Amino acid sequence: MSHTLDASGDGGSDTPNLDFAGTTPYEDYVQADVLTHLQHPRSDDPGEMVFLVTTQVMELWFTVIVHEWETAAQALREDDLPVAMDALKRSLRELEALNASWRPLAQLTPGQFNAYRSALGEGSGFQSAMYRRMEFLLGEKSASMLVPHRGAPRVHAELEKALYEPSLYDEVLRLLARRGLEVPQSVLGRDLSQRYEPSPEVETAWTALYADPDRHPDLHRLGEVLTDVAELVWRWRNDHLVATRRAMGAKTGTGGSAGVAWLEKRATKNVFPELWTARSHV
Repeated sequence: MSHTLDASGDGGSDTPNLDFAGTTPYEDYVQADVLTHLQHPRSDDPGEMVFLVTTQVMELWFTVIVHEWETAAQALREDDLPVAMDALKRSLRELEALNASWRPLAQLTPGQFNAYRSALGEGSGFQSAMYRRMEFLLGEKSASMLVPHRGAPRVHAELEKALYEPSLYDEVLRLLARRGLEVPQSVLGRDLSQRYEPSPEVETAWTALYADPDRHPDLHRLGEVLTDVAELVWRWRNDHLVATRRAMGAKTGTGGSAGVAWLEKRATKNVFPELWTARSHV
């Protein structure tokens, strides 16, 4: 029989309850035992564990960021800008945490990485389904990126659904159009399964909004939060590039990717492109 009083208790004890019939409520909620037993290194190198755990942590951050951006997209669809802004602002802090995940890997030498690189086999980050959903939400659509997931029906179905849904930026531009800014029908009615391409007319719409921020102050704030998101995504891509270049130089990446050359190409692309180019015209 437990004699433990509530930790907040008026009984004068500050001892927490330690006696549970089953697993702890913390375990039931967090499932820490599951999380901390998902690591199965494939080499004898002690450095593989940090690589594996860091990659798993990145996957968890991808998951919560996708949740935030989907929340924001739905709120924008419903003209609920406060809810969208809250989700986007939370995602900024989450992106910062995601980017910090590179720190344990950022100074890997070629020798250290090569000690367990073979354990990855054909595995590569570009095969991450949750990261792909992040990219799709940013407008970086590509049907070919579903191919690696044909063997996982649930994952493939989720990605296929995301491919044909409006991206976060699509929902932003639709909101701008409903607010009276001149977003062309060619953009509003575009094939959503295709990569978003910059539009001179959208650039003009953002230029008009930034030239007179008092006309639509809430949309101006939205533009700045989206710019913050875009900057942090760029930093993520650049940190990935630097970490990879340091660990393996210009060698072919795991999974047959082009490695550094592919990452360099990704790092030059602007997310929400007209938000950047419009600044030259304000």
